[in-house]
Amino acid sequence: MDKTAHGEYGSRMSSRIPVRFLDRSTPPHIFTLVLLAGLSAAAMNIFLPSLPSMALYFNADYRVLQLSVTLYLAVNAVLQLAIGPLSDRFGRRPVLLWGFGLFVVFTIGILVAPNVETFLAMRVGQSAVVVGMVLSRAIVRDMVPQDEAASMIGYVTMGMALVPMVAPVIGGALDELFGWQANFILLVLLGAGVTALTWFDLGETRAGDGSAGFRDQMREAPELLTSPRFWGYNCASMFSAGAFYAYLGGAPYVGTDVFGLSPALLGFYFGAPAVGYVIGNAASGLYSVRYGVNAMVVVGAIISTSGLAAALCLFYAGFETVHVFFGFMIAVGLGNGLVIPNATAGMLSVRPRLAGTASGLGGAMMIGGGAVLSALAAALLVPGAGAYPLIWMMAVSSLMSVVSIFVVIRRERQLGLGRPV
Repeated sequence: MDKTAHGEYGSRMSSRIPVRFLDRSTPPHIFTLVLLAGLSAAAMNIFLPSLPSMALYFNADYRVLQLSVTLYLAVNAVLQLAIGPLSDRFGRRPVLLWGFGLFVVFTIGILVAPNVETFLAMRVGQSAVVVGMVLSRAIVRDMVPQDEAASMIGYVTMGMALVPMVAPVIGGALDELFGWQANFILLVLLGAGVTALTWFDLGETRAGDGSAGFRDQMREAPELLTSPRFWGYNCASMFSAGAFYAYLGGAPYVGTDVFGLSPALLGFYFGAPAVGYVIGNAASGLYSVRYGVNAMVVVGAIISTSGLAAALCLFYAGFETVHVFFGFMIAVGLGNGLVIPNATAGMLSVRPRLAGTASGLGGAMMIGGGAVLSALAAALLVPGAGAYPLIWMMAVSSLMSVVSIFVVIRRERQLGLGRPV
């Protein structure tokens, strides 16, 4: 491991040495952190347009191929629980290098898979790439104080928002031109490139030398798990993201069965939350340092909840239109763009020494809770119900995000911490 590792590197970061790209003796460039998270996002959905042709190739039912998404997300959530503690013990850099290396190996395995069972096994192995999503956030918190961390995380997650919008378009084009294998060849190249970038640009950022070991680390973990502030930030992020995951599970049905949209029009309207999300992330990057993470979470959660409440009011008033439904989803995206980076920065700041553990646990809860809400939305949307069950579910989830952040604010006032909101 590099001599830039551990406490020596951490102490130098506190003096704010300038970032020099491809210099491991300085903090990693934000471009590197965006790519770490972006590769995780691209691996999730770049190949989705290829599922029908892959089903034909492997002579398997389409629903079996869809398991490549379900299993990937499930293992993704479980791995996040382990990645954080491992990085707190052994360091961010080695865990990233091993994770990306395994991702490349398993992606090559997909290209030579002889049957669908092998493909699914290799796809599960691809979940190792989640190290980028978890540790890009922990590294930001290693580098800078809480409010500035929210600003940087905003820019990192803005990249994560753009990649899922672009990746399926690229994947569909590659499939049409060269076949489904081209998607995974691109992922191999991207994985190798990000691994090389990690090697050359990212020195160790974790403070301390990790000598305490897992036993000592686990003795400290209850301090994190019993902290009302940690759970408040975590739940604010989870419930805010949960509204979006419910949208992912229910909006295709609403667009197609309720409003009768064509696939092309559904694709156009479906991206409405992403527009708001990018704006919210940009606002987080600009204003989190000035106003503090709690204020930004409060504003974001209220924007999301108010937008959904307005949509409900208009629906009950008889304005059940596609423009009302999808138009107010921009507010949901905007709220998420403000809540998620700031709540994440706050969560990682409760116990900075356990930032990796906090990031992994928070990510696992977000994906797990989102998967439940997504499935629940799909189950509640039955013929004749219209869009009402989905909007109500999203509104309640967003309201819980408001409640969660006020739990944090109340606790910080008791402890004499934080800024007034």
